[in-house]
Amino acid sequence: MARAKVLVTRAWPAEVEARLAAGYDVTLNTSDTALTPAELVAAAADYDAILPTVTDRIGAEVFAGAPRLRILGNYGVGFSHIATDAARAAGVVVTNTPDVLSDCTADIAMTLILMAARRAGEGERLVRSGQWTGWRPTQLVGRKVSGAVLGIVGFGRIGQALARRAHHGFGMRVLVQNRSAVAPEVLAACGAEQVGTLDDLLPKVDVLSLHCPGGAANRHLIGAAALGRMKPDAILVNTARGEVVDEGALAEALAAGQIAAAGLDVYEAEPRVTPALMGMENVVLLPHLGSATHETRAAMGHRVVDNLDAFFAGKNPPDRVV
Repeated sequence: MARAKVLVTRAWPAEVEARLAAGYDVTLNTSDTALTPAELVAAAADYDAILPTVTDRIGAEVFAGAPRLRILGNYGVGFSHIATDAARAAGVVVTNTPDVLSDCTADIAMTLILMAARRAGEGERLVRSGQWTGWRPTQLVGRKVSGAVLGIVGFGRIGQALARRAHHGFGMRVLVQNRSAVAPEVLAACGAEQVGTLDDLLPKVDVLSLHCPGGAANRHLIGAAALGRMKPDAILVNTARGEVVDEGALAEALAAGQIAAAGLDVYEAEPRVTPALMGMENVVLLPHLGSATHETRAAMGHRVVDNLDAFFAGKNPPDRVV
């Protein structure tokens, strides 16, 4: 029997690529350059499976007509970059990679909280520039994280992992806003309290960390109005999806002192960053490092292959989202 034909859209960890090559007729992206929309459309007619990442925009045009494509094995948790309605209509299965990146993404969220609060990015730039003249009492004074109030929007696996770190590690009080009710025992595990709405949450928190899904429903969830409800000394952190934050409104809020600082690992038009943010000292900008550890990136790849193996064995993939 002919092996299924599989396209990997970016370079993956070597051990995962080797596993794919052993089981499938696989095409690897050895140049690690993003495919164009036209190349993705062409691939749908030539491959049984495409394995995209969160940076690949899989629009409805990919599923148009009668493509050969049968499954998209997404390398990542979020799938708002995939036209899921079009995939469903075309009978294409879509899977993702939950669970395995929760801890590392929560670590990056905590990193951004600490960096923004303690002005670590500013300090590092000062030292590297050769302009640091030594310690003094009023230099780069930030805010204390321990004991502060942390607001978490979206209390799935990553939000819960951050809450555990914040509460047990830093004694932070955790407030949660989630679209559905969170089980009392889950809240109790990290001393958290659920509030009814985002509007209820915003004025109460010292740090706001976003862990909700992306997509049209949450596009610009944090815009001018939301930022205006936050404390002037509050910090915003986004490790969810770039479109959740209106970057233009954020830049204006930071410049006007509506909020004190921000830490971003994801962006609206990634890899482009709103130019106004680039020159601001009170924003930390990371290059989408949420899952970037050897252990997690390999685990994500193996999770994709597990779903692929199940699908081509005639079973329902364990992480099917469409």
